[in-house]
Amino acid sequence: MRPTAALIVVLLPLLAAACSGGTGGVESTDSLPAAPPGETLEALWHAPGEDVAVVPGTSDYAPGPNRISFLIVRAGDELVERPTAKVYLARALAAVPFATTTATLEPIGVPGGDTADAGNIYVAMVTLPGPGKYWYMAEPVGGKPIQALGNIVVGKTSAAPALGDPAIAVDTPTLRSTGGDLKALTTSRLPDRKLYERSVAEALTAKEPFVVSFATPQFCQTRTCGPVVDVVSAVRKRLAGLGVRFIHVEIYKNNDPALGVNQWVDAWNLPTEPFTFVVDRRGIVRNKLEGAFSVAELESAARKVR
Repeated sequence: MRPTAALIVVLLPLLAAACSGGTGGVESTDSLPAAPPGETLEALWHAPGEDVAVVPGTSDYAPGPNRISFLIVRAGDELVERPTAKVYLARALAAVPFATTTATLEPIGVPGGDTADAGNIYVAMVTLPGPGKYWYMAEPVGGKPIQALGNIVVGKTSAAPALGDPAIAVDTPTLRSTGGDLKALTTSRLPDRKLYERSVAEALTAKEPFVVSFATPQFCQTRTCGPVVDVVSAVRKRLAGLGVRFIHVEIYKNNDPALGVNQWVDAWNLPTEPFTFVVDRRGIVRNKLEGAFSVAELESAARKVR
């Protein structure tokens, strides 16, 4: 993920981390009971247990429903990977959380595909009432108490196309436009030719529902994003025959990071990579997945636009 000013996350120094006390499972912020009455987020964070770091997987937020993802990292760079984590959301450290939800641990690769430093990532849905800074604490469920703290900054709008926005018609590269040169189209170790049959503009003209993923397997810059294109390919195969087009677009000019991002990434105004969008047959963005995601998350989203 490229750096962005849209997200400020507290990464507690790892040397001090131990000093103090599938998509269907993702719940809304209204689905769980609130925090204990009167308990501020800071008080919950300082409850007995280990304070550790949150490493973000998402950064582009707008008022309303948002998908957030993150890793929880202990001292020594050890990942915490329990099946669920309770998430408390507040307007300030000194404020009482106004919502809670559950983050589920989602697998982010496929058998035989590219791997990442982390094989799973926590995902939750949160509703952010308006622009500003929000704090959250994630508390993995089960085992010894652990508290992970972070914050997010919400703009008036997201930088990338938002839910309900029209998809941007761009002539992304295809097998036809490159004379069948797969190396020009993808840095994937196991390229899926079906991902390069049509451009975004062609899919829009044909009124096909489609998934477009802007990602670079070889030059991915986070601990989790390498398998994204493999996941897109796996879902394409699962949904073959249902009429949903799947498209992959690389991130850099001529697949060379030294040259900067390409024209298609710029046209979609993507502040980070990877970014994946699900578009209906009317050309409207119905879902977007920033960073890494599971097969179940993308399959669920894509089935809704078929």
